[in-house]
Amino acid sequence: MQAHELFQYFRLPELADFRQYVRTLPTNTLVGFGAFAALTTFWYATRPKALKPPCDLSLQSVEVAGGDGARRSVLLASDKPLDCFYDDVRTLYEGFQRGIHVSNNGPCLGSRKPDQPYEWLSYKQVEDLSECVGSALLHKGFRAAPDQFIGVFAQNRPEWVIIEQGCFAYSMVIVPLYDTLGSEAIAYIVNKAELSVIFVDKPEKANLLLEGVENKLTPSLQIIVVMDSYGSSLLERGKKCGVEIISMKAMEDLGRANRRKPKPPAPEDLAVICFTSGTTGNPKGAMITHGNIVSDSSAFVKMTENIVNPSPDDVLISFLPLAHMFEMVVECVMLCHGAKIGFFQGDIRLLMDDLKALQPTIFPVVPRLLNRMFDRIFGQANTTLKRWLLDFASKRKEAELRSGVIRNNSLWDKLIFRKIQSSLGGKVRLMITGAAPVSATVLTFLRAALGCQFYEGYGQTECSAGCSLTVPGDWTAGHVGAPMPCNWIKLVDVEEMNYLAAKGEGEVCVKGPNVFQGYLKDPAKTAEALDKDGWLHTGDIGKWLPNGTLKIIDRKKHLFKLAQGEYIAPEKIENVYQRSEPVAQVFVHGESLQSFLIAIVVPDIETLGHWARKRGLEGSFEELCRNKDVRKAVLEDMVRIGKESGLKAFEQVKGIYLCTELFSVENGLLTPTMKAKRPELRNYFRSQIDELYSTIKV
Repeated sequence: MQAHELFQYFRLPELADFRQYVRTLPTNTLVGFGAFAALTTFWYATRPKALKPPCDLSLQSVEVAGGDGARRSVLLASDKPLDCFYDDVRTLYEGFQRGIHVSNNGPCLGSRKPDQPYEWLSYKQVEDLSECVGSALLHKGFRAAPDQFIGVFAQNRPEWVIIEQGCFAYSMVIVPLYDTLGSEAIAYIVNKAELSVIFVDKPEKANLLLEGVENKLTPSLQIIVVMDSYGSSLLERGKKCGVEIISMKAMEDLGRANRRKPKPPAPEDLAVICFTSGTTGNPKGAMITHGNIVSDSSAFVKMTENIVNPSPDDVLISFLPLAHMFEMVVECVMLCHGAKIGFFQGDIRLLMDDLKALQPTIFPVVPRLLNRMFDRIFGQANTTLKRWLLDFASKRKEAELRSGVIRNNSLWDKLIFRKIQSSLGGKVRLMITGAAPVSATVLTFLRAALGCQFYEGYGQTECSAGCSLTVPGDWTAGHVGAPMPCNWIKLVDVEEMNYLAAKGEGEVCVKGPNVFQGYLKDPAKTAEALDKDGWLHTGDIGKWLPNGTLKIIDRKKHLFKLAQGEYIAPEKIENVYQRSEPVAQVFVHGESLQSFLIAIVVPDIETLGHWARKRGLEGSFEELCRNKDVRKAVLEDMVRIGKESGLKAFEQVKGIYLCTELFSVENGLLTPTMKAKRPELRNYFRSQIDELYSTIKV
């Protein structure tokens, strides 16, 4: 057997692995020094090639001249941020028109019924249906203007994009609604945006909207368009309260019979009012223009130029909410390049089945899904041998990652990771995660296991989704990449938290054509977010790393996100829990890599003993604080009061630690005005926090 044949027989991806294998062979079977030298030469000739980064990875951003410390992407030729990648695509309407052309009228939107293959609408069919919907709205008395708002209350499905493109063709603005807002917030948005027409997917949502009209909470609503079939009872209910119920099919037919020529928008025209869910107060409607979204989408295309190159051959799985900017920007990129978008069936439990049927090449995800994938993979490695093989294989591929190599055709892929890759359809070449931070351990493992380009981004609704993104070829974790080419990023002092821009730390501020126009009819909130020079103040604390990438290290305001993306206002929860009889002080804590809250509780020394005795529990104050049954009883009482006070399930703590010492000014845990010093509390109780998270199973 020739040396190269032997090497191919073993299919070893690393020379070190071959050396290790050779050492295990009996002496009389060794191939000899000459053969080994030949194998070494062959390995160097055929070793996997690293992706060539678009820039020097040791310098991914540079300071803007006279920009007060602001940094920009090194991919820009000047300090001017990128507003478009293609000269003929400056609006979402123009992006879709480009998609029609480059796809050669190929498949555009796909959906499926249970156990059935995907069925596709072509780009021209989507254009036709979109213009029918837009024409029908005009026939109903709506205007082709950027101050005409159209509500969409539905899960991701082809009709969502058809309605969206129908609005864009006639310069109308979409206002997405979604279930998790709650009925009160939905009523608030309907009134704030003065929505008179809303498209819904299911009759249940129509009934929810009609309830608001019946209770005189949403007097502006006049028309509900329903995508699914419905009965006569819904028609009658609508008629009684003066709301027209019409099917999506009837709207399309109406538009076809009264066809109007499109009136496309300008880049500065509004495209979407994206309402962000807050934990205190009402949702805020971020006003996002066509230019905002196009610049953000263009920045992704620029960063991955000659590396990702989206094309009509690409397939996107659409399951993240289209009501959020992350998914909207991803789909904008796909439609502009004539790619296919396949929608999940609407049930997240069937997502794996949809992935196998669709075989997507592009798969945007959120950390919660990544955490589940990670846990499931290691949960299935249920023997010592399986765990050892998984660890060994992942370490070998992680070594390749460190040298810039991402692939799915190594020995370890064939032996260990092929099943994981096949569970996603087997063709994924690009994944991108955002919305919340992801653990470095999880991200690195999945980059290795899935063998595809895997980017992490950071941003928020107010900058049209993203403002920083991993640079291709930088497969390290623990940061959110470099500034995207569409914006500058600077850090400003937060003196009260001891974060100083001079030290490379501070509040992350963003400026560029992707930054929103303000909040709908809310100048006060707009002034809080946008300063007089046009900088968006994110409220997040960032730190510049030596290579010009950004790391998010804290939150300026006490608002924070859990792993699922829910915002938490800890002081509100603490105020509720302090009404529990045995509680004197409470510090609620959560982390963006965890899915639940925990709390440090100082019991009331004067009431704990009596309260515990009523429950058959005895001991000194210190003994009671160490007693597991006391801890359980205190937690149950806090949760009870939380439920009575209307806390949501994700706002309830899942575990507590009982501390015998009060938080005070003297021990550095309270300010002179008796407010909690949250960073100090977090550091002071770090070991107890870590123990709670390591022992609680949710």
